[in-house]
Amino acid sequence: MRGARYEVRGVRREVCGFFEIRLYLENIKQYIMENFSNHPLYKKHTLDTVMSSLWEFYTKRFLVLFITSFIFSLGMQMLMLKFNFNDLLSTTDPTQMIENLKTMIWPIIGMSLVNLVLNLILQYYIIYSPIKENVNIYNSVYKSLLYLLPYIIISILMGILAAVAMVLGLLVFIIGIVFSIIYIMNIFLFVLPILMAEGPNIGNALGRTFKLSHNNFWTNIGWVAVFVVILIVISMVMSTLLLIPFTGSFMKVLSNPDQMGNALNFMTNPWYLGLSALISALYTPLVPIFAAILYFNGKAREDIPDSQSVNYAEPDRVKVEDLYAKPYSEDHPENPDNM
Repeated sequence: MRGARYEVRGVRREVCGFFEIRLYLENIKQYIMENFSNHPLYKKHTLDTVMSSLWEFYTKRFLVLFITSFIFSLGMQMLMLKFNFNDLLSTTDPTQMIENLKTMIWPIIGMSLVNLVLNLILQYYIIYSPIKENVNIYNSVYKSLLYLLPYIIISILMGILAAVAMVLGLLVFIIGIVFSIIYIMNIFLFVLPILMAEGPNIGNALGRTFKLSHNNFWTNIGWVAVFVVILIVISMVMSTLLLIPFTGSFMKVLSNPDQMGNALNFMTNPWYLGLSALISALYTPLVPIFAAILYFNGKAREDIPDSQSVNYAEPDRVKVEDLYAKPYSEDHPENPDNM
């Protein structure tokens, strides 16, 4: 029986059996891994290059990332229409409150799945579009779904780990909780890039995630902490601007707390849903870009020996010492001390 044909590095071959299929997959994996060295995010990073690379990649592909994020964010906002905040906040009967919460389970699951798919699409596009000409945001939609099931399973495992870390963090109060959140986020950010770059093998992905996230550990933790703070500030500022047209609702709550349920009905306003999706789309792509930077930094530090120092500074960058005239030597004819 004739097998499938494939082509690697211009050599056309035929897959006839299990071992040749494995060889085919290994060749494809090796070929892709070699191309990752040409990825614009693949380098040994410093905090300065992390931020500059993040901004450069984001602005260069802004339109594609923004439109994709907006479409999915709008879908999540539509699912919020299933939430009846008035009934939820006005109910005092515990039994009725539980029943109201049950009606929110499926919308919450739907929003989580939409968010997972959005992360998959953006991450696949960020990982592969710079190194493969045939990758665009359209085929990233179905190609990224290959990683959906492993990503869901690992996300559940990470959720359990996060719960344990939070409980342990309570032992040392607020500092422990904050560190637990940063620690879990540091690990979790490596998951999706590793799945997509090194294959959807759950065991390998978990092992590589813990290895790369703990290599250069404190630097990774510091970068994640800085990124989280920046993301929180951006989110708070944008959310504040978003709520300005609806300030009257908050004033009603302050003057009459009993009307909180009615006041929060603005969250189902079509204008609010659209603006919320628009604002969310502005900063959502930053997370997968930052995750790719973390992964490629870890991969570059594995591949490039420490003895090979690479200077990523701009070649024509003006240094401080260039702004001052260098002193003449004692025997220089133009030295004013010799005149």
